[in-house]
Amino acid sequence: MNTNSLVVLRVCLNQPLMKNLLRFFFLAMLVLSCSQAKDNDKTTESKPPNIIIILADDMGYGDLGCFGHPTIRTPELDRMAREGMKLTQFYSAAPVCTPSRAALMTGRLPARSGMCSNKRRVLFPNSKGGIPEGEITLAEALKSKGYATACIGKWHLGHLPPYLPTSNGFDSYFGIPYSNDMANKRRGDPPLPLVKQKSVIEAPANQATLTQRYTREAVNFIERNRKRPFLLYLPHTFPHLPLFASKDFHGKSANGRYGDSVEEIDWSTGQILNALEKHGLEKNTLVIFTSDNGSNGRNGGSNAPLSGYKGSTMEGGMRVPMIAR
Repeated sequence: MNTNSLVVLRVCLNQPLMKNLLRFFFLAMLVLSCSQAKDNDKTTESKPPNIIIILADDMGYGDLGCFGHPTIRTPELDRMAREGMKLTQFYSAAPVCTPSRAALMTGRLPARSGMCSNKRRVLFPNSKGGIPEGEITLAEALKSKGYATACIGKWHLGHLPPYLPTSNGFDSYFGIPYSNDMANKRRGDPPLPLVKQKSVIEAPANQATLTQRYTREAVNFIERNRKRPFLLYLPHTFPHLPLFASKDFHGKSANGRYGDSVEEIDWSTGQILNALEKHGLEKNTLVIFTSDNGSNGRNGGSNAPLSGYKGSTMEGGMRVPMIAR
């Protein structure tokens, strides 16, 4: 990316008033999408920078090794922080899933898009609405610049066809449409669906396999689109309750099932970084890792040294880990 883009990006990153995802992402992404990337060793014209956003679900401020956790092992994210930037005063736009993700996708306060509520707070399987048609998503903005776009993971901005990622700027979608605990039979919820494009391909979804399957889809997307600019949005299902991990990670962490799921997300991030390096894309790709809100305090997560939890506007509810490389 050129020098002017770096300067503006760093201003965005360091601006003390930018205390939420929406301002940073929209300013940074607009700059990046309009810039021409340059390789210092080449004079040939190159494509605009790729963008990868990896979003954890309910991960606390203190859950990564590079943010001070004493037992959860996150070597890939720690490496990403060393090679990039670690932001220690980064805030989500809301302390719960749906409004936070709406702000991330639109660059607008959740109240302005209508994606917030004082009653239910987030969308449920029996919710009839979703992200409004008139909102311009990050995917729609970048697609208009020639980007390939994919959403892989938890969406939570509406599960009905008009509100799914493929109706909002994403070329492809693979994941669950809402939180992984939303399969309450007493409430009349259906089995948790795994969706591809707009069709349910598995119900209930095998949650122990989700992180691995998301990772395979993400790496395949990078492979298919290595010769054109792309946006990859990877909102993980975990470490939201209930906690799952594949057999390769189950029972391996010193921090129980929570640590298992976080360490598998760290592995997943490493697979994505390796794919970029394999295809020579690492210098032309902005990779961002963060969380939609803080830990809820019930799943083994840590917001240390902050006070408060998910659902609260205290620091622990909205101040989240953030790494950019």
